[in-house]
Amino acid sequence: MAERDTPARRGHLSRPLVLTAAVALVDREGLARLTMRRLATDLGVEPMAIYRYTAGKEALLDGLVEAFFAEVNDRLRTSAEQTSGDGEIPSSAPPWRAELHRIARAFAATVHAHPEILPVVAMRPLSVPVARRPAPLLKLTEHILDVLGRAGFDDATTLTIYRAFAAWILGCLLVDERRTVDNPEEPDLMLRLGLHRMPAAEYPRLRALVPRLAEYDDEREMIAGLDRLLSRVPEAPLDSFYGSSAG
Repeated sequence: MAERDTPARRGHLSRPLVLTAAVALVDREGLARLTMRRLATDLGVEPMAIYRYTAGKEALLDGLVEAFFAEVNDRLRTSAEQTSGDGEIPSSAPPWRAELHRIARAFAATVHAHPEILPVVAMRPLSVPVARRPAPLLKLTEHILDVLGRAGFDDATTLTIYRAFAAWILGCLLVDERRTVDNPEEPDLMLRLGLHRMPAAEYPRLRALVPRLAEYDDEREMIAGLDRLLSRVPEAPLDSFYGSSAG
């Protein structure tokens, strides 16, 4: 039997390749299956070979965040789209709002490509000091702050808008319609959603609204709500931002 062709045999094992394999493993089998040993098996190397590129499971989780935001930044670099589809902002909207839309859509597209990683993206950076967060995350954050700063907002307003923007898009995308399904194979809606498990007398509103939650379109809701949120921001002193992508 011929030897398995692996990155190690070809001499191409690298940190980007390790992280790409980790993302693919999580996409395919879920976060719970991500271990150093299983990742090594997928790469065709001994587990110790991976430690040259990531120090352990905690560092590997940081690596997932790194790979996720690197993909967001790649989407921003390669996309000329400003707005499209439901929730398109008015043509009179200032450039900084158009750019935040573009960032939100790139983030949503990356979440849809890697939904199993979103909980790590949402929570893992909170356990890491800002200066130690992955470079792609820092670059995207710098880009957002630069967009708002060049629009003329002062530091306090810039941070307020940034926090509201980040909280809104994360919150919308974390409300995932798939989590409402109890039995995907059940054709009857009530049984598919498991509403028979919740007594009607105790949870009348929840039972009434869960079917609508199952129809939730996260990107449409995200963009529509973002418009409402940003429309409350006072007009920027300057509108000097004409579009750039994250580095």
